[in-house]
Amino acid sequence: MKENKKQKKYLIRTYGCQMNEHDSEKISWILENMNYIETENIEEADFIIYNTCLVRENAEVKVYGNLGALKQLKRKKPNLMIAVCGCMMQREEVRNVITTKHKHVDIIFGTHNIHKLPQLINNHLQTGETIVDIIEDSREIVENIDSNRKYSYKAFVNIMYGCNNFCTYCIVPYTRGREISRKPENIIREIKELAESGCKEVTLLGQNVNSYGKTLEEDYDFVDLLKDINIVEGIERIRFMTSHPKDLSDKLIEAYGSLDKLCEHLHLPVQSGSNRVLKEMNRNYTKEDYLKIINKLKKVAPNIAITTDIIVGFPGETEEDFNDTLDLVKEVKFDSAFTFLYSIREGTKAANMGNQIDDKVKHNRFQRLSDTLNSISLEINQKLIGDTLEVLVEEVSKNNPDVLTGRTRTSKIVHFKGDESLIGTIVNVKIENVKTFTLEGSLV
Repeated sequence: MKENKKQKKYLIRTYGCQMNEHDSEKISWILENMNYIETENIEEADFIIYNTCLVRENAEVKVYGNLGALKQLKRKKPNLMIAVCGCMMQREEVRNVITTKHKHVDIIFGTHNIHKLPQLINNHLQTGETIVDIIEDSREIVENIDSNRKYSYKAFVNIMYGCNNFCTYCIVPYTRGREISRKPENIIREIKELAESGCKEVTLLGQNVNSYGKTLEEDYDFVDLLKDINIVEGIERIRFMTSHPKDLSDKLIEAYGSLDKLCEHLHLPVQSGSNRVLKEMNRNYTKEDYLKIINKLKKVAPNIAITTDIIVGFPGETEEDFNDTLDLVKEVKFDSAFTFLYSIREGTKAANMGNQIDDKVKHNRFQRLSDTLNSISLEINQKLIGDTLEVLVEEVSKNNPDVLTGRTRTSKIVHFKGDESLIGTIVNVKIENVKTFTLEGSLV
């Protein structure tokens, strides 16, 4: 009697944003339907996939470095299959680097054709050749790809793809294509299925969720979608990422006062507090516009947490421009922020701008910004001592097996002692101690 073939193992390394994380969940589902099983041990993997990001330079450098290291593993395991996908692969010059300097890569595909992965694997196995399959810009949304969700109690849900904004520093419109919205009935169906399987929290994903619905035939916008999700039984929390200030409507602001499942948290990238720099970035709003939005939000939802993205050292940024950013940070009082040193991304308008900022100046400003933000974050958290907050329990702490971690509705991380049977449930925690980025407390 013949023994069964050894089941093949796959490993996915994901770089970049939540959109990439969710794409990796889809790739995982496809592979497990092809009878692969997941491993975290790179030495025992039969198929290694790098899902790449082109937005930040350090993510790109990491990919090249890790691909180089795989050359040795491929020599030891000639049947090892290696694939690279994601945003980096949408750039022809990047693909050329991979095919000339990393010839041990077997499959290259992009952001629009994940659904073709079984065919690409088969083509490689049949021919032994490197398979390159890229769709430059797709107006088609493939709805039949499920996801191997990392968590049962929370999930990412794409509501749209692409971006029409063309910020001068950003490569996303060139890698993800133009905006296209999923039909609401498909989104609602997916969320109902998630709720039926025990999911309590959904995070709606799009490069600019505020412009959801513009490619639909019907008159239906982002707030209409939020209202329909708010009545889905079983779903207890709704989050979304990311919003663009120029498209954030009063209708959405009002939703924070009327939709009980919409979490009191908004991630609203400002990028700079200088009107001159914002114009150079092609952001299409001013510092004053942004502050007006924040003031309206705080009137409707006084306890809302505002987080943001800020770029330091954009070409031509003066000390006065940077001080405008510091002033805005102090006025808004962000709960936290993702801060980035500007890095040149080939293919963007900013890459060709003169007056690139010296690295020493950038790092000095970055540190000053971080110190200001951290001080504000700690001040906000200290006001929560003694409060009892609702927390969705997410996992056991990596540093202490007796401690659980979870998030509040305002997306703050909370550590507290508890049994791991609580994972996936919503509990009340009294806050007793705080740090800059985390809260600590006890179950109530």
